[in-house]
Amino acid sequence: MTAPQPSEDARPPGEAGRDPEHALRRLELTVVRRLDGLLHGQHQGLLPGAGSELGDSRVYVPGEDDVRRMDWAVTARTTVPHVRDLVADRELETWALADLSPSMDFGTAAMEKRDLVIAAVGALGFLSSRVGDRFGAHVLHDGHVHRLPPRTGRAAMYALLQTLMDAPRGAPSDLPLTPLAEAVESLGRAHRKRGLRVVVSDFLELGEGGDVATERPWELPLRRLAARHQVLAVEVLDPRELELPDVGLVVLTDPETGRTREVHLTAKIRHAYAEAARAHREATRRALRRCGAGHLVLRTDRDWVYDIVQYVLRYRRTAHLAGRHAVRRAGA
Repeated sequence: MTAPQPSEDARPPGEAGRDPEHALRRLELTVVRRLDGLLHGQHQGLLPGAGSELGDSRVYVPGEDDVRRMDWAVTARTTVPHVRDLVADRELETWALADLSPSMDFGTAAMEKRDLVIAAVGALGFLSSRVGDRFGAHVLHDGHVHRLPPRTGRAAMYALLQTLMDAPRGAPSDLPLTPLAEAVESLGRAHRKRGLRVVVSDFLELGEGGDVATERPWELPLRRLAARHQVLAVEVLDPRELELPDVGLVVLTDPETGRTREVHLTAKIRHAYAEAARAHREATRRALRRCGAGHLVLRTDRDWVYDIVQYVLRYRRTAHLAGRHAVRRAGA
């Protein structure tokens, strides 16, 4: 049984045989043609109401102003009803955390996981740049977190993606690497202005178990991040991380440490591996839900553009229903 091949539009930006500039322009063409319009106008979805920053107080106008915006402190001080205006968010900052640790240099289908990371960052970046928002990135690579400042425009987006594409593959090392939890923590500390935060990773950390009730090391900093920003977690997977083939004796290598081990893939071992992978994915899903983050799964053997489209459509339907329920509660 062969894995389904992605459509021509879903080819990764780092595909062999294409120069980087052509690959980036093809990625933009794919995003504009197949995703254009789906993520636009999300300012109202990112933050509550017309904005998030408090503005000046003014006298309440009956029948025109929302009583929920009543400024009770000024009202009590002046004995005249006042409301507090909200400053509309004309420009938002989107920050992405791109995990390019050694575990991402792996892929057994149409692309490697690091190619999928770049594709996901590029899709969100191109769409954000079309509405004038600034886009920046933190890159977890070579044991450190590198910051790429936020900028607007296509030239800046090309430069950011080119930097991700040029990042050398991480060599296995026995030295401790920067964990994902620390990278998420740095993302939350560095940028206080509210907006969209995207974490693109495989969420594979050393020492994690499959117990769904156990808190992941990155869960607390991600929960803090989601308390102030809208957070989208993009989980990148390869089919061989979910199940092993029936090929007998194989040599497995840990890309993080370089340690190798010969394993005979019996039916029992393959079953235990699949169960452990399923438990880990379920634990990750529940942890992200506890954090209040959106969860998008992208696989190297699937059309990543199609998966993004489906996620956005589900999100819009959910946001629309939530808005209708909020209006009904306010009118009750």
